Amino acid sequence: MCASFEEAVTQMLTFHVKKAIKQYKVDKIVLAGGVSRNSYIRKEFDKMANQLNIKAYYPEPILCTDNAAMIAAQGYYDFIAGKTADLHLNAVPNLKL
Repeated sequence: MCASFEEAVTQMLTFHVKKAIKQYKVDKIVLAGGVSRNSYIRKEFDKMANQLNIKAYYPEPILCTDNAAMIAAQGYYDFIAGKTADLHLNAVPNLKL
């Protein structure tokens, strides 16, 4: 079941990226974030890039971390320090931790 899910997600990603490549006539793509650690997704993006004659770039696997885990860890430390908030928070994407 997990392999089928991975295949479905990969097909969806490559389909939409291929569509965007053609629409916007780009000659390179970058896959980043936690998903870029997945070796199957990297392989399929490489295959797609070769078929379309474009470059594909990826960060080193050690740099492909799970941001959700880091955010949860920070939330834990804030909570045990007594820092809480109500449900009226707003996202601020460039806050320093």
